[in-house]
Amino acid sequence: MTLNLRVMAPNRIVWNSEAQEIILSTNSGQIGILPNHAPLLTALDIGIMKIRINSQWSTMALMGGFAMIENNQLTILVNEAEKASDIDPEEAQKTFEATQDNLNKATGRKQTIEANLAFQRAKARLEAVNANPASAYN
Repeated sequence: MTLNLRVMAPNRIVWNSEAQEIILSTNSGQIGILPNHAPLLTALDIGIMKIRINSQWSTMALMGGFAMIENNQLTILVNEAEKASDIDPEEAQKTFEATQDNLNKATGRKQTIEANLAFQRAKARLEAVNANPASAYN
């Protein structure tokens, strides 16, 4: 039994395929979704999503949004998403370090909020690249 997963960003469809299991980062923690999941609408946090197709796991960085599941159809609307396979690991590490420095140097509320958001996005990209594709629970 499978789920139909569709991930959509404002300018493109990022993912559209069948999957056996999905793990999402929501605002209240991680949730796992299997076929025949109860209907659900949830906000997504900046973080990673793991997708299992047969015995293979894929990882994607999601930059916040919403997920809706109903009748084995999972629709995810995101501000932006990147497949781990499309992320350059060296660039992701450099960006993470730079945003960490900017966050430490931020002064004032607005600058701190903006630096924190940039840091969270960079962290999600780095986690997507470094996730162990053989396991969902790392």
